Amino acid sequence: MGIQGRILIFVTRANWILLGLASLTALAVAAPDVTRGVFFGGVIVTINFHLLSRTLKKALTPPHISSHNVILAKYYIRFLISGIVIFLLIAGHYVNPIGLFIGLSIVVASIILATACEIKKLIFKEAV
Repeated sequence: MGIQGRILIFVTRANWILLGLASLTALAVAAPDVTRGVFFGGVIVTINFHLLSRTLKKALTPPHISSHNVILAKYYIRFLISGIVIFLLIAGHYVNPIGLFIGLSIVVASIILATACEIKKLIFKEAV
């Protein structure tokens, strides 16, 4: 398995782990609306990541290669739906925007963590 495959598996698993840790931390130290923001933001971004991954796998598998227009259309539909959900959560005062921002950053944090782990592996592999 290549670096890309290891990073994808790591990010996919780390998203759920970081979502759980961030939600539990927010539950312990923050107000309920912040906790809801962290949880819902994390769920939105994690589901979007999984759907994007599935779309790309289906679109780039050799027997069923899709055009880039189909991929972009699905991406923008997901983006629009996510925007509407985020708007409804903030407009209805169900979540705190700061908590939502923290939750929406979960995938970015897991990508940074995966990259740091792979860089560490490469550095220590070179040192041996």
